[in-house]
Amino acid sequence: MSMSDPLGDMLTRIRNAQHARQSRCVAPASQLKADVLDVLKREGYIRAWRKTDVRTGVSQLDIELKYAEGEPAIKEIARVSKPGRRVYSKIKELPKFYNGLGIQILSTPKGVMSDVEARAANVGGEVLARVF
Repeated sequence: MSMSDPLGDMLTRIRNAQHARQSRCVAPASQLKADVLDVLKREGYIRAWRKTDVRTGVSQLDIELKYAEGEPAIKEIARVSKPGRRVYSKIKELPKFYNGLGIQILSTPKGVMSDVEARAANVGGEVLARVF
């Protein structure tokens, strides 16, 4: 079965695993998902992730979730730009999420980065997700 929104599927798997208080979750691998997980790790929302080979030609991302005093580090995670409606933003017009406490993940010409990194690089792009 083909999937219309693989990144949205991964974000939903993370949300569901944290709601069920699981320590890790898995998702099918892709380069975009790996880049998004790098941003989540750099910003401190997940503990770690690694790419594992299930069989020849098929890889999975093993994501280790982070908890602080029993509460998930990610309170809210949502897809912004969807296959049916892409959302692009200039860096000057990008609003701060939760007044700067949360992050937005952008796909820019310089790679996938958080809104803080995009403001430092002065580059806009497609708003992939919001995390708080």
